[in-house]
Amino acid sequence: MDLLPALDLRHGRVVRLLRGDDHERVVYAEDALAQLAAFIQAGAVWAHVVDLDAAFGEARQERLLTAVAALAKSRSGLRLELGGGLRDRTSVEWAFDLGYERVVVGSLALSDPEGFAELATAHPGRLVAALDIAGDTVRLSGWREDAREPLSAICRRMARLPLGAVLVTDIERDGMLSGPNLELACRVGAACRCPALLSGGVRELDDLRRAARVGEIGGAVVGTALYQGRFTLEEALAACRGEGRR
Repeated sequence: MDLLPALDLRHGRVVRLLRGDDHERVVYAEDALAQLAAFIQAGAVWAHVVDLDAAFGEARQERLLTAVAALAKSRSGLRLELGGGLRDRTSVEWAFDLGYERVVVGSLALSDPEGFAELATAHPGRLVAALDIAGDTVRLSGWREDAREPLSAICRRMARLPLGAVLVTDIERDGMLSGPNLELACRVGAACRCPALLSGGVRELDDLRRAARVGEIGGAVVGTALYQGRFTLEEALAACRGEGRR
């Protein structure tokens, strides 16, 4: 199972939000590039980058995102996926051109299914569908709106596409250190017929070890627990390999 340390960017700083609420924002680093370099130094293979400014409808942090991609390129081996406010084909292609390995798309996947399907077909294995879920309802536009389709119908549509993964975020657990919703990630990954990326609630290494034993889960996005020092990135990487206490 892959470990994807989170680099959530708000006004140039590395932050975490509680349940996606911008009013419940905690700043963990002023220098995003230094934080990314620390991930690289610790042995990260992936990093999950989110432009929260764009997600909230503000101007994209283009200069910073370009620098992030350049730093990753200069350090061979680090792969990046980018999400946040990528709501049209132009912005998705821009991210690929910068060098991001995968692009995480939420609102576009739900608001323009045909356009999303065309993008997925043009870039097989490189699009990640972001399903941000509260209860059984999928949210979009920075979690401010409800999707019009039920979760089951969305998953059936995603199952027909050559996606790289589906990012499954339990909104109620995001940033809360309350434990991940393995059942939800497993169910959505199976229904979408692609690996699920677990997001929201990871608080201890055993959460990662349990997730690593679930075949439908291909990766875990971890932010708050890392930033609060509950475990190191090196320990998290080992847990994702199934090592340590069971």
